[in-house]
Amino acid sequence: MRAVSAPVFDEVAPLCEHIASVGATRVVLANGCFDPLHVGHVRYLEDARNHGDFLVVALNNDDSTRRLKGEGRPVVKAADRAQLLGALAVVDAVLVFGADNVEAILAALRPAVHAKGTDYTPATVPERAAAERLGIRTVIAGDAKAHASRDIVARVRRGDSSS
Repeated sequence: MRAVSAPVFDEVAPLCEHIASVGATRVVLANGCFDPLHVGHVRYLEDARNHGDFLVVALNNDDSTRRLKGEGRPVVKAADRAQLLGALAVVDAVLVFGADNVEAILAALRPAVHAKGTDYTPATVPERAAAERLGIRTVIAGDAKAHASRDIVARVRRGDSSS
């Protein structure tokens, strides 16, 4: 098990250099807001990591998370989310990005696998066509969406501590 956090990148080029320097051969890209990080996310990332030997997590920055999730989000700032993700043993690198889609990251990084969570099906993955064009296999990873972030945030805002 790794004793230090995975490195965090703001640009794809240094990330690609890092991947080459460690000799990773089968890169998996998982992406999302991870706001707030919870056990469902951990299960998604654990399953995603099983599809390769190097897991990159592309993390939406604060502005992107706000555009995707609405006002009042993120509840945890991107720097803190990146640090938490980087501390997970299954995560090899974190890339913080601002776009609302990951097609440009797929094109630049060229992972072997693009993993999406169980809130998607193979037919509903937004980047599926781009991944197919690039020869990137898309997989659905994790278990059933029993821990939706929006539900957790709503419960906390209501003061409901039940799970």
